[in-house]
Amino acid sequence: MSISDSTVSTRISENLARVRQNIAAAALRAGRRPEEIRLVGVTKYVDTEIARVLVEAGVVELGESRPQELWRKAEALTELNVQWHLIGHLQRNKVKRTAEMVTLIHSVDSWRLLQEINQCAANGPLPVRNVLLEINVSGDAAKHGLQAGDIESLFPEIAKLGHVAVMGLMTMSGLESTPDQKRQEFAALRDLRDKLSRSQPPNVVLQELSMGMSDDFEIAIEEGATIVRVGSALFEGIHS
Repeated sequence: MSISDSTVSTRISENLARVRQNIAAAALRAGRRPEEIRLVGVTKYVDTEIARVLVEAGVVELGESRPQELWRKAEALTELNVQWHLIGHLQRNKVKRTAEMVTLIHSVDSWRLLQEINQCAANGPLPVRNVLLEINVSGDAAKHGLQAGDIESLFPEIAKLGHVAVMGLMTMSGLESTPDQKRQEFAALRDLRDKLSRSQPPNVVLQELSMGMSDDFEIAIEEGATIVRVGSALFEGIHS
């Protein structure tokens, strides 16, 4: 399907409308307001021109898993003023360039990475970088993430980082998790956030819960997600 074909724009607009309707319905089921949930369009499986169509349809927050792909798309779409999110694993040698391009790093999965982000921010154009701590709530060995039991003990050290603001937590459900297990995993992240909020230092806000993707974002919203990371559901019927 050619990017010049108007059906591409139409299909993306229809997909987006359906996703937003499902977000709103899930929010209402949970007694929440739909505007409480931020939609991050995940563009890792589409090319830059398809990503451009999504932005023109109204999704201004885009997420990428690979730093190099984020760099490439961000530079190609610079005139659109996209807010970029890094949602995948970040190696320390890619922190400097990535941190200067993104609104939010979702995937901080180690103390050493947090230190590197703080150091790069100290020497960069923006004095504070916003991050989320990635938590491996499912225990899935294939997933990155900190262990839930380790977070509170890190707080005294995180409090010393003057160039990082921890805005919340992020997780991915297990690869083999059933819908009921996904619900339990998302609820566990929400409960962890609530527990940690009682002892958080000043640079830890914990207002965001990034959880839920195309196949489970409605469950995540029902369990408290404030950010959902949706990719394939936005691009059904589109071949980049």
